Amino acid sequence: MGTISNQAYMSSNLTLGDMLHEIASCYRYLGSDYRFKVMAYTAAARTLHGLNIDIASYVKRGAELRKLRGIDEDIALEIMQYLRTGKIKTYERLKKKVPLGLLELMDVKGFGPVTIKTIHEKLHVNTRNEMKIALLSGRLESFEGMGQRKIENMKRGLKLFKEVHSQLQLWDAISIGSDVLKQLLALPGVKNAVICGSLRRNKETIADIDIIVMARRKYWEKISQTFCDLPFVHRVIVAGGKRISVLLKNHNTQVDIQLVHEHEYGAALLLLTGSKEHSIALKKWADNKGFLLNENGVFDAGTGKWLAGTNEEEIYRLLGLQFIPPELREDKGEIEKAAKHRLPLLVEENDIRGDMQVHSSWSNNEEEIETIARHVRRVYPQYEYIVITDCLSGQLGTGGLQPEEFINQFAEIDMVNKALGQQFVKKGVDVHILEDGSLNLQDNILQQFEWVTASIVSGFDKDNTGRLIKACENPNVHCLNHPSGRLIGKRDAWTVNWKKLIEKAASTGTCMAINAQPDRLDLKDELVKAAIDKGVKICIGTGARDLNQFDLMSTGVAVARRGWCTKENILNTCSWKEVEYFKQYKQSIMCNTGI
Repeated sequence: MGTISNQAYMSSNLTLGDMLHEIASCYRYLGSDYRFKVMAYTAAARTLHGLNIDIASYVKRGAELRKLRGIDEDIALEIMQYLRTGKIKTYERLKKKVPLGLLELMDVKGFGPVTIKTIHEKLHVNTRNEMKIALLSGRLESFEGMGQRKIENMKRGLKLFKEVHSQLQLWDAISIGSDVLKQLLALPGVKNAVICGSLRRNKETIADIDIIVMARRKYWEKISQTFCDLPFVHRVIVAGGKRISVLLKNHNTQVDIQLVHEHEYGAALLLLTGSKEHSIALKKWADNKGFLLNENGVFDAGTGKWLAGTNEEEIYRLLGLQFIPPELREDKGEIEKAAKHRLPLLVEENDIRGDMQVHSSWSNNEEEIETIARHVRRVYPQYEYIVITDCLSGQLGTGGLQPEEFINQFAEIDMVNKALGQQFVKKGVDVHILEDGSLNLQDNILQQFEWVTASIVSGFDKDNTGRLIKACENPNVHCLNHPSGRLIGKRDAWTVNWKKLIEKAASTGTCMAINAQPDRLDLKDELVKAAIDKGVKICIGTGARDLNQFDLMSTGVAVARRGWCTKENILNTCSWKEVEYFKQYKQSIMCNTGI
């Protein structure tokens, strides 16, 4: 999801990158014979999306397109073709051969290129809505291989797709919301503005973006008119009085703005941040204390006298409550804890001392280890380490190393650390948990790594409790990576007995990871809370595949905060020496239990 800045609108990068991605999807639909074209166009699209300058400017400077990573000679010619004509002949040809309206379903659970192609050719289904009609009408039930279970999975997947694609992933919502906020703060008469609603609570998906704007009443009409005339506004839904509601161009995202007086600002922010359930419970708490709480402030229930409302802190004090962080305002016991002043001091991004999951050019990242290390040390000076956790060749269908190649990677890491003058880069690996719970790398090799994470990357439709438990019992496995396996909007979490798994992680000293990739955010907040309640350590890794993705640590920390995590619950708030103690603790448990 792109931003809505003026610079983004002028750039060809996003449009061209999307077109190359669409070409890759077309070839994916056409079958495995085109797998190398899929890889080539996917890599080119990634390069375009990550380019910091307009591709047209890049070409005009006389630079060679083929010097860009992922741009081969053929694709370079097509980029030039697009810049001259606004079209790519390959794309125009493919559009006549494939059902573009169905390509977006290829990653939805229950579908896939082969299934979609079969349905398209036999039933002439061309769009997602036509697919839905075909499913509901029972027309697929006569197809060979379309059993009831598969059809139910398709129906469920289509519903999931619809629900989540009507919302934004947290990372995209943060980007869009920040851009809108900057525009608002620049308007004459706006004294302050802040995000509220589910985005301020850092929920994993966001239906719309809510903003509070503080301004004097005489400026409200002008603010409303000026904002609604901004170029990124597609359609005005409401504009009058205290309310502004618009749909944005390119995102179809709704933005709801409430204009408030200075003395109302804190009360409006308080009630428009919490979930509906939290706000009802907070109003009831105020009522029991003899107060009336609404978006205009806190009033004496008897006299109607205004008592507070300028900021959230004074309202909480008046109500006899500890300040409740926005992430906890979900009516899950936070008010009762706040009354006893027993809310945890939540972890903050500045507490993080290292990224526990980083990919390099050896597998899923375009950048080499030294480039990554120098970037992280410059941009995140508080970091004391990063852990390279590349996977084996063939895992996840991308790049990777052969077992014997880790020796060469270790040598590279040693050279990088020597050049940096510190042991900044740690030697890690992400291993695949096989169907029987064993790992795809032998124990004598695993013992050579400084950090080992284990992941399930196949067998999604099974109960995976046993596999994950067996991984915990391996003394060389330090952490379970994205243990629920869900992909937000594409794949449900697989079946796991979380009570058993969390108890096993606790009893074996195995860490559980929050993977901060926007479509994962796995573990989710409820499971994070359940894990730390049993004493399981949590670590956060971005799974960074390019230099920009190190910023994803903020959303990983947001999940941890929603899971009630303190600094002490998060392993990578520790020094690496303390991480080594954690590993030794697991080894001692394994020795004492004889597992």
